[in-house]
Amino acid sequence: MSSLKKFLKSKDYINLKMNTISTNHFECKAKINGIEGSFIVDTGASSSCIDFSFTEHFKLFSEDSKIKAAGAGATNMLTKNSTNNIVQIGSWKKKKIDLILFDLSHVNQALSDHDAEQVHGIIGSDLLKKGKAIIDYKTSRLFLK
Repeated sequence: MSSLKKFLKSKDYINLKMNTISTNHFECKAKINGIEGSFIVDTGASSSCIDFSFTEHFKLFSEDSKIKAAGAGATNMLTKNSTNNIVQIGSWKKKKIDLILFDLSHVNQALSDHDAEQVHGIIGSDLLKKGKAIIDYKTSRLFLK
């Protein structure tokens, strides 16, 4: 066991092996309200988000938002807020999590253009901060507390 993994385990971190996809992004499985999906781990995304088309799939309740989203070449996109969700990544689990819903078709098109599987959403820095995340790029592991 690597010394980092051993040290973080002693500090009650859980670890999860992430996949590196063809775009060189990390991808992981996560459960939203008990339903598994595929997510890009994006330290540059301020909020965790899910594509509009998976609202019912993940049992999300949402309301319109005045906030406009921007990212991955797209700007001024309409969003919705979904509150009071349960998010589980590996054995790390948090309740009362807010998620942003918006059109991620531009992200999934970019992934598809690179022969990568499409994703349901993005794990952003909001969740990574809540989990006191540490990413070990050498071993492709995400540590959460």
